[in-house]
Amino acid sequence: MRLILLGPPGAGKGTQSARIVEKLGIPQLSTGDMLRAAVAAGTPIGMRAKDVMAAGALVSDEIGIVADRIEEPDARRGFILDGFPRTVPQAEALDVMLAGKGMNLDAVIELKVDAEALVQRIAKRVADTLARGEPVRKDDNPEAFKTRLVAYREQTAPLSDYYAQRGMLTVLDGMSAIDAVTDEIFRVLDVEAASA
Repeated sequence: MRLILLGPPGAGKGTQSARIVEKLGIPQLSTGDMLRAAVAAGTPIGMRAKDVMAAGALVSDEIGIVADRIEEPDARRGFILDGFPRTVPQAEALDVMLAGKGMNLDAVIELKVDAEALVQRIAKRVADTLARGEPVRKDDNPEAFKTRLVAYREQTAPLSDYYAQRGMLTVLDGMSAIDAVTDEIFRVLDVEAASA
């Protein structure tokens, strides 16, 4: 099973990916994690990516890292792409790379959410964290979160059209209860959800 989960920050992609990983035994491939590992290891891609990442820009070598990673034994039965592709050119490059390996995507699932509800959710999480006397995560700043949502709409949201035009996109209500979203994902993937 090779799939992509789309949706803005805070939509629940990480939560749902963890459930898919547990159910199907396939890895969740986070390009951010892979790039940070490449930087830490001092690989050629990591060294090129370091300055680009520090500037907050998109790293063009992500396709190379994904291509290498899906060759590893744990990804032979499939994978979930998390945080990639983020742009239509990256999606096109992914299609070419997968075709070159004789692979294709099985599903692209978008978790649709209400942006204002997400901002409120983050604000509540910040308030709850502060009430417990714990430090607030940098990415839980509501203003920074709004900026991330704008970036998502401008750069990543066009992927919905890209995959819809190819008949690959399934849109689910990401505002539903977590278990209901999980059940819908497994229905789309044609996987029995009872033991999820």
